[in-house]
Formats: sequence, structure tokens, C-alpha cells
Amino acid sequence: MAREERPHKVILVGDGAVGSTFAFSLVQQGIAQEVGIVDVVKEKTAGDAIDLADATPWTAPKHIYSTDYSDAKDADVVVITAGAPQKPGETRLDLVNKNLKILSSIVEPIVESGFDGIFVVVANPVDILTHATWRMSGFPKDRVIGSGTSLDTGRLQKVIGEMENVDPRSVNAYMLGEHGDTEFPVWSYNNVGGVKVADWVKAHGMGEEKLEEIHKEVANMAYDIINKKGATFYGIGTASAFIVKAILNNEHRVLPLSVPMDGQYGLHDLHIGTPAVIGRKGLEQIIEMPLSDHEQELMTASADQLKKVMDKAFKETGVKVRQ
Repeated sequence: MAREERPHKVILVGDGAVGSTFAFSLVQQGIAQEVGIVDVVKEKTAGDAIDLADATPWTAPKHIYSTDYSDAKDADVVVITAGAPQKPGETRLDLVNKNLKILSSIVEPIVESGFDGIFVVVANPVDILTHATWRMSGFPKDRVIGSGTSLDTGRLQKVIGEMENVDPRSVNAYMLGEHGDTEFPVWSYNNVGGVKVADWVKAHGMGEEKLEEIHKEVANMAYDIINKKGATFYGIGTASAFIVKAILNNEHRVLPLSVPMDGQYGLHDLHIGTPAVIGRKGLEQIIEMPLSDHEQELMTASADQLKKVMDKAFKETGVKVRQ
């Protein structure tokens, strides 16, 4: 008798602009066979489920529906996009206290449902909320992952690709650190076809100021988008779907994610953006990139900023943790 395999099931918590774009990306790319949507605005999740299902005749079969936290009990992945959005003039770190409280109201009932899959945290500030999800859930470190600098890295690849007139998928480059103002590009590594971007810039008559210009453009891109249209969601929605696909398909793919530090880069007791390998069981390996002395200083400074804000927020909010 043929073996019946359980369909891949994803629970999305947060049906705002990022969440609904993520769900649409799942539909467009044929990722997962079952998607449940949870949000405080129940009617919107019901409407989105119908609207998303209308796209399946041109993509792939998928059961999409409005649900609640208890339905996470047999999910493979829970994706958290819920939280107060970043407004014009706000940094991601400005969101921490209110989103910690929102996160606490999400993680607790999901854990109580019996969920034993993988958390993927997308809500901002993602590094702090990923660390908080790990502490609130009591889950092993390999089953709590944040989207980290995936979007920032994609933006960097896009900008370098435009400059060098190559497909951004052919750009080997990373943004590391906080998904926020203290993130930085790894110019000692970033390359196209083995040629470092720093060397390419120099060979084309541009100075180091060009590298700093790229850095600022990437780091400020979210502010530019938010000021122009109010929110960013296409890039992060697609990036988040890509992360979930790598997990469900057991791809052992290297992606820049928010993962726990246990001595890497000399850091401890926080989540921060660095390349990592993910597959069906979640986090498989953390890759510590060899950094220049200056880059190591930037990584340490980024971590210090995150730690300062995170410790203060945990103290002020008094959210319940399991570890």
C-alpha cells in the first residue's frame, strides 16, 4: 500500500501587509500544501484565505483558511509577522517594548497548543523578537529562527548587481549584524565571480567612498520605502517564503538569518544576523565568517546595541519566559 505523507503545514500569525504578502508568495511559489492564517482581525483572515485560494488554479493546490492558535498543534512551521509596524521616523528598535508584549500573547498559546515545529520570526525588531521567542517558548535553539539580514543581503545584492550590470543572484555578498541601523556589509568577502566588490570598485576608478555609499543606501532603504509608501512588504514577504521553502524542502541552504550566538564572533546570549544552514529540522549550522578587524568591531558594536536595548526591554515589560 502506498505510504501517505502528511502535507506541509504552515501557520501564519499576522495578516498585515507583510503577512499577506508572505502568504501570497507561498501560493505563487507552490510552497506548503496547507496554510492557516491567524490575526486579531478574524474577518480579514477569512477574506484573505478566499482571495489567496482564488490564485491556486494558476499555481498549485493549497488548503488556505482562517484559524486560531490551537491549530498550530500539528504545523511544521509557525511564521510570526504580527506586531506594530515601523512608522516614518521610527527605527526598528523603537518597536521593541510594544512588540515584545504582542509576541508574548502569541508564543504562549502556540506552545500550549502542543506545537513542536519550527518558529520563523519576521516581526521587528527581528533579532530581539527571535531571541525572545526562544526564551518564551522554551524550545531548543535550532527550532527558533529569525529572518535576520536576509532582506538586507538581498538589497545589497541588488545594488551591487545594478552597479556591475550582473544578475543579483550572481552576487555573493552579505549584510551582517542587526537587521537595522548597525548592520554592515562584509567588504572583505563580498564578491562577484570571485572578484571582490572592493577591488572592482577600485579598478573602475571609484574610491572607498563608493562602498560607504552602497552601505548607506542599503541600510537606509527601508526608511526610504516607508517614507514613500508607508511600509515595506514585497521584499521581506518573498524572503520569508524563501526561508520557509528551504526548511520544508530540507535544502540545507545557507541564508543570512538571525541565529543564537554561542561564542561565534565572541558573542553570547543574543540572536544576530550571520550566514547559517537550515533544513527540515531547523537550524543545522551557524557559519562564522572570517571578518577583518574593522568588521569585527562593527559586529561587536551591533551586538552591544542589541543587547542594551533587549535587556532594558525585558526588564521594563516583564514578559514571561521559560528559559
